[in-house]
Amino acid sequence: MLSNLSDLDLRLIRIFHAVVDAGGLTPAQSTLNIGQSTISTQLAVLETRLGFRLCERGRAGFRMTAKGERFADLSRKLMLGFDDFTAEVRNMDHQLVGTLNIGMVGQTSMYQSSLIGNAIARFRQRHEAVRFSVAVRTPRELEEKLVADELQIAIGYFGHRVAQLDYTPLFLERQVAYCGKGHPLFETAAAATPEQMGRHEWTWRSYPLPEAHNAFKPQKVTAIADNMEAVAILILSGHHLGFLPEHFAAPYVERGLIAALGTPVLKYDVTFHMVTRHKRHHTEITRAMVEDFRAAQLGTDMAQLLRRAA
Repeated sequence: MLSNLSDLDLRLIRIFHAVVDAGGLTPAQSTLNIGQSTISTQLAVLETRLGFRLCERGRAGFRMTAKGERFADLSRKLMLGFDDFTAEVRNMDHQLVGTLNIGMVGQTSMYQSSLIGNAIARFRQRHEAVRFSVAVRTPRELEEKLVADELQIAIGYFGHRVAQLDYTPLFLERQVAYCGKGHPLFETAAAATPEQMGRHEWTWRSYPLPEAHNAFKPQKVTAIADNMEAVAILILSGHHLGFLPEHFAAPYVERGLIAALGTPVLKYDVTFHMVTRHKRHHTEITRAMVEDFRAAQLGTDMAQLLRRAA
């Protein structure tokens, strides 16, 4: 009884398939380029290994047994899987194989999501078998995980620079100051002055925001948050003022739940970066993904320029 497969077994199975496909031993001779007696002997060896007869052969002609038909179906599935496995292994030296860990901060705008999606689409066109793992973390956590090599690429806003990391600009995100419905400034938010804003309590990010301080320096910071969802909740309370990404705040503005502050609107822009460890630490997968991010950025920027020119 066959309990494990050897190279000989695989060769005998292929001979059996050739006989089945040809419809007998005689017509299989030209396909296999061996004599009928040799084919019969090899089929007999396979039957001995299996412990049952695969086919009737002789003067009465060729006929498959019930077990032979069942074995033919099962063994074809085996050989197809084996052939696929062999092809994959043969091509592995030309293939990107492994896991790519990507980190991001919070929600992104349609433009930002499109750029990231385009980069991944480009990567998926490569000869690859890569598993993506995507996590959302604070900027500080992203940098820590990059340094520890728990992430290979991070995308977000970073207020300072870590010596072990490389920072590549990807896009700008506009941050706007808002107040929530029920706040004393809500009804006249568009006319609010810096002096008026300064008298009220603010929520602020828990990580460095030098661009925000350049735009406005609140004196009454009574709430700290590490993500935009938490900031939004504090603003919606009607008690705190705070900055939110313009794209993130848009649905709340449309529903009349929050309003932008100031004329002109109090705002600032932050640059989002793609961050990796230094190039000497890049794997083939990381190098390829970085190339695709840059290509996607160029393509997205060009598309925007063409739309503006139209």
